[in-house]
Amino acid sequence: MSECKLSVDYDQYENGVNIVDLIEELASKDESLQLESLIIGDWGGAYENDSGEIVEALVRLKDRFPQLRSLFIGDMSSEECEVSWINQSNLGPILSAYPELRSLTIKGSTGLSIDPAHHDKLEALTIICGGLGKDVLTSISEGSFKNLKKLELYLGVEDYGFDGSLEDILALIEPGKFPQLTYLGLKDSEIQDEIAIAVANAPILDGLHTLDLSMGTLTDAGAEALMNSEKIKKLQHLDLSYHYMSDEMMDRWKQSGLSVDISDQQDSDDDEDYRYPSLTE
Repeated sequence: MSECKLSVDYDQYENGVNIVDLIEELASKDESLQLESLIIGDWGGAYENDSGEIVEALVRLKDRFPQLRSLFIGDMSSEECEVSWINQSNLGPILSAYPELRSLTIKGSTGLSIDPAHHDKLEALTIICGGLGKDVLTSISEGSFKNLKKLELYLGVEDYGFDGSLEDILALIEPGKFPQLTYLGLKDSEIQDEIAIAVANAPILDGLHTLDLSMGTLTDAGAEALMNSEKIKKLQHLDLSYHYMSDEMMDRWKQSGLSVDISDQQDSDDDEDYRYPSLTE
């Protein structure tokens, strides 16, 4: 068994099925010793129950999952639970309990923390949410992930949990912070222009093959800074999909000869109050 997904649907939840029981049942099987990827979906009432019991169970049963390399906590559709309603918890103990983990994906940021934010072998960290808290950004920027190759953060909006600033985001890309990083996603942001302008000539770009600024409120202002950057021109790929750029700016990207995704153009209304990132609620 290389991959397994565990989830509790509404009917199961109403009938008393508990996600911890499913984790324990999986751990009792010999197949758990070979499991490489575990996906935790809806744990039943995620809008009112946080992931704390899941974290506790996975830490307690860590010896039953010696080959686990990929973990996704919160893989659920909006029909199961809106992303901003998903109650997470402190996932730091997971990092401590699984030193061989290579990939961690988290969906939902309500109640989320990562303490301690330290892992020697993690290669990919993804947080999917409608608004990422400043405390989590700080934990990551002040933590230690020396082998991280992919960092993908949905920054979101203030109404759904983003309470940081550009300064908190830029702390993530200070030189030497993630020496192995090749993919950087600072996406789904309501300050996408500010991020684009600040990142356009950042030293971290020298080691990247992909910069992902998709799903946010990027306009021509941010795009212009990217267009004029020599560092951007050296990337293998630039993802700007879902944006508010003008037709003229899109034509310039098409003529640039660069590998850039400019799909999913939104109505570029002049009123910025009506520009929204792709994923919020």
